[in-house]
Amino acid sequence: MKLYLVQHAEAKGEQEDPVRPLSQKGWRDLEKVSIFLQGKAIRVSRILHSGKLRAKQTAEKLSEVVHCSEGVEETDGLAPLDDATKWGDRSREQTDDVMLVGHLPHLSKLAGLLLAGDPNRTVIDFKMGGVVCLERDEKGNWCVGWMIIPQVLCRVSSQND
Repeated sequence: MKLYLVQHAEAKGEQEDPVRPLSQKGWRDLEKVSIFLQGKAIRVSRILHSGKLRAKQTAEKLSEVVHCSEGVEETDGLAPLDDATKWGDRSREQTDDVMLVGHLPHLSKLAGLLLAGDPNRTVIDFKMGGVVCLERDEKGNWCVGWMIIPQVLCRVSSQND
């Protein structure tokens, strides 16, 4: 089973827009990541997001290149301060590949819990718009399959530059 952890792309500041949609940089970063993901032919049953606009926009953009059989939907347990054990427990029962689009510190705590057994241990340096692929073996052990962040991908030109 694969679990894709995605930190939402860069959002506008709260002073600029309290709803915090993605910024122009966030959209450009997602475009770069989307081009990379197209080549990976990722298939998941669902793309789940926290419900916050920046996470929803990130999830919807990634759904354009990730084959998603059951669609994109909001779920609980992915907000910034939610308890990581909720998704730690869910991931044990999960058999289908899933993509989770969320926030820090939650994603960091979930990765620490799955990979090191300690939600307070930082094992991945998440970046906005980045994707981490975790893989679970038949014994239930997790490892990092791969990780991509927008900063290492070639720049995608845009009319908005």
